[in-house]
Amino acid sequence: MGEWKPVTLQAVTTVLGDGLHGTPIYDDQGEYYFINGNNLGNGRISLKQETRRVGVEEYEKYKKELNERTILVSINGTLGNIALYDGEPCILGKSACYFNIDRAVDRLYVKYVLMDKRFQSYIHEYSTGTTIKNMPLKAMREFAFELPDPPEQRAIASVLSSLDAKIDLLHRQNKTLEAMAETLYRQWFVERCPEDLEGEAEEGWVAVPLGEFGMIVCGKTPSKKIHDYHNGSIPFIRIPDMHGQVYLTYSSDSITEKGQASQSNKTLPLGSICVSCIATVGLVSITTRECQTNQQINSIIPSKEHYRYYLYLLMLNQYEDLHAMASGGTATLNLNTSNFKSMLVSAPPDKVLRDFHQVVAPLFGRMRHNYDQLTTLTNLRDTLLPKLMSGEVRVEQKDLMR
Repeated sequence: MGEWKPVTLQAVTTVLGDGLHGTPIYDDQGEYYFINGNNLGNGRISLKQETRRVGVEEYEKYKKELNERTILVSINGTLGNIALYDGEPCILGKSACYFNIDRAVDRLYVKYVLMDKRFQSYIHEYSTGTTIKNMPLKAMREFAFELPDPPEQRAIASVLSSLDAKIDLLHRQNKTLEAMAETLYRQWFVERCPEDLEGEAEEGWVAVPLGEFGMIVCGKTPSKKIHDYHNGSIPFIRIPDMHGQVYLTYSSDSITEKGQASQSNKTLPLGSICVSCIATVGLVSITTRECQTNQQINSIIPSKEHYRYYLYLLMLNQYEDLHAMASGGTATLNLNTSNFKSMLVSAPPDKVLRDFHQVVAPLFGRMRHNYDQLTTLTNLRDTLLPKLMSGEVRVEQKDLMR
């Protein structure tokens, strides 16, 4: 095997820049998305429901040189999210850094260099700003790493990308399963509106406050002044942990048993429904173990087992209503616990809810199983990644064509 040589990011790129430092003219019917750092993650661009759009005129004005060699990194606010550009119709905001990898270097290898803890630590160390962190483009260009010969680059990338392919397949399976559950929800509770069905309105289809389905808990952060409350074994959920997650199997923060005991009334059991209600409103996830959340999240502890999946899907379908209630005429969305608890929602007859639970529970069970597999594969990849990128573990493979 050949020796590895030190290079900088600038040395392996043909262009490195960022997006628009300003606001484009939005067009809800536009064909192009306005992408920022929060649209990057898990190696791809995520086009979300709330992602703003622009028309062709704004696209032509602000488009960048994005192609099959492009990698994107979030550099403002949220730092270090990585995505490979895959032809998405978009323009970039200032929090999205883009660079095109020289054709003599394997793009996937560089992607894994950026996912490694060395780069992730670097981007946080060299970012500026107090409230909102920003990574200067100069520091991005100066990031140094070791580059093996092209065959070994491809061999390393092949090992890691095979794991990522399995991870991606499980994510896609879960999206399909969730879409099936949402379709069933709409068929049962939206498209066959009970007011249109003779007699059924009298059989229990009523509107009730959300709080009647269970206990509503607003999260809270244990005192940061007491170090013994933090960095323990109990997951502490924040909004970034909820993006794209049906089940909460990972949290970037944690608290100790002492921290949990300091606000025991904020503890959520397994199977609680978490809903983001401040700033980013309308994300919905299900807890997988005992945990607590911060104050930006309101949670429902279902009073009956067969409420769980109905409530999850109900909250997903309340996205527009949650936003309307949270607006309040202010710039920052904020849906307080009192209004969340008292919002009127449909309460079908208990038998209908039991029957619906029987139908959708297998779909959620499969999703939960996939999440366990995702955790195992992700941990394996994250364990191998630094060993491969440092040369501690070497791989030898035939020169692969990409």
